[in-house]
Amino acid sequence: MSADESAATMHVIPADECHRLLATQEIGRLGVNAEHFPIIVPVNYAMDGTTIVIRTQPGSKLTAAQHANVAFEVDEIDRRTRSGWSVLVRALAEEVGEEHRADLVARTHATGVEPWAPGEHGHWLRLIPQEISGRRIVPGELPPAVDPRAYL
Repeated sequence: MSADESAATMHVIPADECHRLLATQEIGRLGVNAEHFPIIVPVNYAMDGTTIVIRTQPGSKLTAAQHANVAFEVDEIDRRTRSGWSVLVRALAEEVGEEHRADLVARTHATGVEPWAPGEHGHWLRLIPQEISGRRIVPGELPPAVDPRAYL
């Protein structure tokens, strides 16, 4: 086997597949600009169609994300095979409140996203995708689990 045959490859993931992959996970990373520096925090989320819904508590993350451009990233990695995928969403964040249409508020709450972290999480953010991209690393041919020379 040559080095080229065993090399991993990188594939672009089409947008519809990126949306499908987002729906398979519940933990992602939200990137916002806060207090003059970017911050990236893990959050749990749910999907409302192609919109990402996050419940959060008051603080710098919520303040920085209100009507702001944000980044959201989700991935799945297999360290053993050195393979996996990553989806990056560039989005506009908005806090959903009672001033929004009743059906939007109801749909947002119906996503059922439940925070893992303790504390009051009564604020709802919707991330409206502006751009989505994804990449998948596919491993090359892996060596056999047992060297065939071990057998007579």
